[in-house]
Amino acid sequence: MGVVTPPSAAKAPKQDRSRATRQRLLEAAVACLAEVGWAGSTVSVVAERAGVSRGAAQHHFPTREDLFTAAVEYVAEERSHALRSLPTEDRGQVVAALVDLYTGPLFRAALHLWVAASNEEQLRPRVTELEARVGRETHRIAVRLLDADESRPGVRETVQGLLDMARGLGLANLLTNDAARRERVVAQWAALVEDGLG
Repeated sequence: MGVVTPPSAAKAPKQDRSRATRQRLLEAAVACLAEVGWAGSTVSVVAERAGVSRGAAQHHFPTREDLFTAAVEYVAEERSHALRSLPTEDRGQVVAALVDLYTGPLFRAALHLWVAASNEEQLRPRVTELEARVGRETHRIAVRLLDADESRPGVRETVQGLLDMARGLGLANLLTNDAARRERVVAQWAALVEDGLG
């Protein structure tokens, strides 16, 4: 008598493959956005980069908007995960790590999504909602990592100023990679944060 495979066991590998394909598509969509922006990020380009057929891509994401709306969520989750993983040894390291996060590929992809959302009605509400959530979470995590006491006057503004500065450096990094200047700016901001937070 042969061994009968339970239906749930037979489905697991197919579900795993489907999950892996979806993950590859999302990672490829984010990479495409970071490298070539919205205009160059078509479903075909993303599918090719992910190593799947266009049909497989459309099975998971029937439209371009579906794909990039899911990519928005993926970027938001990855940025939140990266934030929660930042080192906490000292405030200078936290400042440098926050700036690294804002000058890295996840933020670059997020910027392209912001630009696309400004012109794409279907993306705008989703991007606006997720960015508001990520912004609140980023502030909350930065407060914890910096061991900042927001009950003290000026502390909330110091933390927000740091995040605004990091975002500005991320924007500047789109055009040029001025790592040497950025390093000096980060060192100065680390000193200002230390003074501001006491």
